[in-house]
Amino acid sequence: MKIGLVTYAPEKVEGYDIHVYYSKSVDGKACPPVKDMQIDVTCFCDAQAIREDPTIVAVSKNGPALRKNRKANLAFDYVCPTNPIYQAKVLDYVESLGKEKIQGVTLNLYHFPEQEFCTCPRCMELWRKSGLNWTEWRAQAITSFLKEAKTRVKGTFAVEMFPDPLMAKERFGIDFDAIAELVDYFHVPLSARDYTTNYWVDLLTRDFLKILKKPMVVELSGEMLNDEKSVALMKIVAYLSRHDLMGVLLLVHDSENARQIARYAVNNNEYREWLNKNEFTAMNRIVDKWAKLY
Repeated sequence: MKIGLVTYAPEKVEGYDIHVYYSKSVDGKACPPVKDMQIDVTCFCDAQAIREDPTIVAVSKNGPALRKNRKANLAFDYVCPTNPIYQAKVLDYVESLGKEKIQGVTLNLYHFPEQEFCTCPRCMELWRKSGLNWTEWRAQAITSFLKEAKTRVKGTFAVEMFPDPLMAKERFGIDFDAIAELVDYFHVPLSARDYTTNYWVDLLTRDFLKILKKPMVVELSGEMLNDEKSVALMKIVAYLSRHDLMGVLLLVHDSENARQIARYAVNNNEYREWLNKNEFTAMNRIVDKWAKLY
């Protein structure tokens, strides 16, 4: 199993196999690509663009897809994913990333906000013309966008998704089987403030491994760690190392945050004894590699 990073800083860190850089974020900020990194692009969440043109927001009978709309319970502000002008903006940005020798592109938030979105006049007309039911039309719309995005990507193509293995198609228009035909791997974020309670991470990982028909990485939160959070994070990474994963990615703020995690694993004798006692062979290899560097 590989160990990697998802980072907001455009820099690689020794000891990690995979490096994913957030180049376009939910606030609308877009940065240049970084050589030899997997570039993560937020597609249809853009708070700045919606402030500049509120007409592009996704809508439902319960109001717009905005964080401030408490009826919708959304984490981000969503642009309607069938908006052709904004689609073109995202696709042009994805294509521009290939000007640098990147590893590839990962798309996130490329889907509908939730099950009741979007009911703007354009979406309702596209749905009517399709002749499909609501779920199938929305899934087809998202898959079509991803097919077009794939033609603009140079290198590895991956997608993230909300970690719902059961209702992803109905809620977001995410058709795992159709998307598996397009991507090289799936990126599954299982984010939490800490992993002191961690059974759910193993549970969801098992579910996704059974469902997804392409290799898979799991992303865990590695930010703002204290001792208790660090040992909990390292233990769940060890448990995940027993699954047939392409890798585990740690979300960090910057390179020092990443080095902090590696140093903690190397220098915590109790943790290393726990790895040996419970025969976490794959995780031991990772920590041994870190020990040569940190």
